[in-house]
Amino acid sequence: MKRQVIIIGGGASGLAAAIAAAREGAGVTVLEHMDRVGKKILSTGNGRCNLTNLSLRPEHYRCSQPQFPMKVLDHFSVWDTLAFFDEIGIVTKSRNGYIYPNSDQAASVLDSLRMEAERLGVRVVTECHISRAACAGKGRFQIESDQGVFQGERLILAAGSKAAPVTGSDGSGYQLAQAFGHRVITPLPALVQLRCQGKFLKQLAGIRCDALVKLVSEGQVLAADQGELQLTDYGVSGIPTFQVSRFAAVALHKKKAVSVILDFLPSKSMEETKQFIRNRAKALAYRKSEDFLTGVLNKKLSQVLLKLSQIDGAELVGNLKNQQLERLVHLIKAFELPVTSTNSFEQAQVCCGGVDTRDVRPETMESKLVKGLYLAGELLDVDGICGGYNLQWAWSTGITAGRCAGRTEK
Repeated sequence: MKRQVIIIGGGASGLAAAIAAAREGAGVTVLEHMDRVGKKILSTGNGRCNLTNLSLRPEHYRCSQPQFPMKVLDHFSVWDTLAFFDEIGIVTKSRNGYIYPNSDQAASVLDSLRMEAERLGVRVVTECHISRAACAGKGRFQIESDQGVFQGERLILAAGSKAAPVTGSDGSGYQLAQAFGHRVITPLPALVQLRCQGKFLKQLAGIRCDALVKLVSEGQVLAADQGELQLTDYGVSGIPTFQVSRFAAVALHKKKAVSVILDFLPSKSMEETKQFIRNRAKALAYRKSEDFLTGVLNKKLSQVLLKLSQIDGAELVGNLKNQQLERLVHLIKAFELPVTSTNSFEQAQVCCGGVDTRDVRPETMESKLVKGLYLAGELLDVDGICGGYNLQWAWSTGITAGRCAGRTEK
């Protein structure tokens, strides 16, 4: 008689777990509340699916137990991931260490996962809404749903977080984990845009530029990242904003004041920028001030910076006072925007927070509280930065949980 493994959640980690458990010889049933599995996979990497990253280091992951993520990744590495996808027919390619399917189509990744699960006889039940999951005695679990009652010797919770609920992540997995006694650290949006105060934001909307984004609160730098920033009518977006956003979410949740400090010339130090502006003012003394930063910064951004520096665009550059130039340098290097909130879970790519990893065994993903219960993917209190790290987390946790849950004990 095959061991029966029930998996709640048919996303990346759930499908990976299903394949791994079935390869161990288990009978596997995936319960998914959406009308199809793997919807979130389709939106990853702007539809190209950034599968993983060749560089996996501790600083790429955030967790209340900082050692936990790498302990898990040591058991199923990026190289194991590449081998796994090769086995199911996905040819991969590297863009500076960022791994994509050669097709550049996330749909091909989902199709390959689905075909492998089907080949292995995995049963998938869609539009299945769970009302209760509990231990049923004698080492069994019972899951009650609107599509009937399911029983198995092993249960894997891979129901996702609260991020991007349109793809199926509605946070229901947290309640299921709590029903088994697991603690949940408050989930908050991560890899998300920041909403800011500023009367001039509408004037800046649509600007994209390279910048250093520094997040500060109560005099401390919480995080910083550099890359292509996007200015919007409500605040800031773009990858460097996403990378620091989880720290803003946590600080705001604690009722702390938070600001982003933008450096629009990150290649130069403050002193180098001062000298650059002085030299430029001398060389371009004949120009109108409205053209002073032409060729240096985006024109719309330049106009706002000049206005905030109390510089009249019609004034000749040669007539500008040192005080005006110093204000301009400060704004170029340390443009401050108070953060009022993050965007909602609907816009977030992942969450920070989730099931407390202190109660999960990193080598197996099994619960320390309930034998035979496993947890995988975004449900856990682990969030990676942009660049394939969150999908690598899904593959590593899903396959480790699936292998261990599906393996017959000797």
